[in-house]
Amino acid sequence: MEVSILRVSDNTLISGTIEDKGSYLLPSFHDGWHFDFNKHSKRLKNAQTYVLTTEIEPKVIQGCLIIQMVKNDDPYMAYIEIAPHNRGKTRRFNLVAGCLIAFACRLSHIHAEGFYKGYLSFKVIEQNPKNHIRLMAHYSTKYHAQRIGESDNMFIEPRDGQALIEEYLNNI
Repeated sequence: MEVSILRVSDNTLISGTIEDKGSYLLPSFHDGWHFDFNKHSKRLKNAQTYVLTTEIEPKVIQGCLIIQMVKNDDPYMAYIEIAPHNRGKTRRFNLVAGCLIAFACRLSHIHAEGFYKGYLSFKVIEQNPKNHIRLMAHYSTKYHAQRIGESDNMFIEPRDGQALIEEYLNNI
């Protein structure tokens, strides 16, 4: 799927692609990522791994996503992460996470069945308690995610997922 992400250095939209992991060497701890996508993509059942790359650097992964269909009908965003070079004040690209989350919402609208159609659930995983709370708040405000009770589990409703699809995927 074609997407656009923002190159921070000159505030220019750059064409990108979200695609199946294919033959990409998936990122891991050794590359400065928080998750070992290669290990998780092999371990999870009913899961698909996707990478976001740009046309200007087609071999460099800007973000990675693993979405799992729990019980074959409940879409679960098992892992999502942006590349280390897209974090902090020196980040190279913006909109990577939004594109990946919107893509996961799109998959939920396409593949989920029954009650789960359009819903996207996920769990916030962050070691540092302060960062954990900050990340949950970020998902709530930026991506309209809702917390399930007092747990670390969150979900995005179908209408909010559709709004993310319009904002991040249909805006190229």
